[in-house]
Amino acid sequence: MELTYRPRRLRRTPALRSMVRENKVSASDFIYPLFVHEGNQIEQISAMPGANRWTIDTLVEEVARAWDLGIRCIVLFPKVSESLKTEGGEECFNEKGLIPRVIRKIKDEIPDMTIMTDVALDPYSSDGHDGIVSAEGVVLNDETVDQLCKQAIVQAQAGADLIGPSDMMDGRVGAIREALDDEGFEHVGIISYTAKYASAYYGPFREALDSAPRPVNSKPIPKDKSTYQMDPANTREAITEAQLDEQEGADILMVKPGLAYLDIIYRLREESELPIAAYNVSGEYSMIKAAAEKGWIDEKQIVLETLLSFKRAGANLILTYHACDAAQWLKEE
Repeated sequence: MELTYRPRRLRRTPALRSMVRENKVSASDFIYPLFVHEGNQIEQISAMPGANRWTIDTLVEEVARAWDLGIRCIVLFPKVSESLKTEGGEECFNEKGLIPRVIRKIKDEIPDMTIMTDVALDPYSSDGHDGIVSAEGVVLNDETVDQLCKQAIVQAQAGADLIGPSDMMDGRVGAIREALDDEGFEHVGIISYTAKYASAYYGPFREALDSAPRPVNSKPIPKDKSTYQMDPANTREAITEAQLDEQEGADILMVKPGLAYLDIIYRLREESELPIAAYNVSGEYSMIKAAAEKGWIDEKQIVLETLLSFKRAGANLILTYHACDAAQWLKEE
């Protein structure tokens, strides 16, 4: 064969492949999601093998381990006692609540670790929704945003570096940005859940936090979150959400879920100059873990390939429960 160009020339050796590799994954790309509760014992999450609900003290130890592996950002999710949940989710802005205490303790022990928080009402809501549900069963937008601003301020006061509104209420990024600035927290960033889809991939996460929508008394509760999270069928709507979040002051845009929405990551990368984050969500994690336990796949290779796919699509940052395992594997290569 008379070929002028043979692409295989640059695939011939590991050194050549490394020289021309277009995308790479490193531990500093990861944001490590961590669950915490008030109990005295670590609780394993049955739907997420290898993931736990940490106590406050053991969570700090896990954060220190992540730091030693090269991970530079974590995100915190609380499992809140049922006795503290209300229709308005007021526990979310309790200055002495679980998340503010955890933030302060981590900052005391590992001060350089970047701490991202979750801003939404679902862990604190007796209704299980990200927003306040009216007596008629409608998730209220503006009333919810007022609560989210209070929550963001309390988290910033405790020492949070990045505020992560995951609720998908309209206008919440701008309102939170204004509230933070008014309180002197101009330095605190917003990593917005910009394109968060109403996805079936969140099931294991909702078990971890016991935060699924649920009926209370005779009040009608929407069975899912489709009136505020995005329709999985839509692409252009994600561009609209990104443009709005950017105008309102978001510092980083996020796509959730990640693996089934690589096209959305790519579209946002083409449309925006802001950093893009991908959330490798619980359902994606659990499917890999389940298949690996069966011996059907090579867990290490599948995980690293999956994480690389986010970078190839255009993500700068990856929220992933695989963070510590992946960081360890990358150190060994």
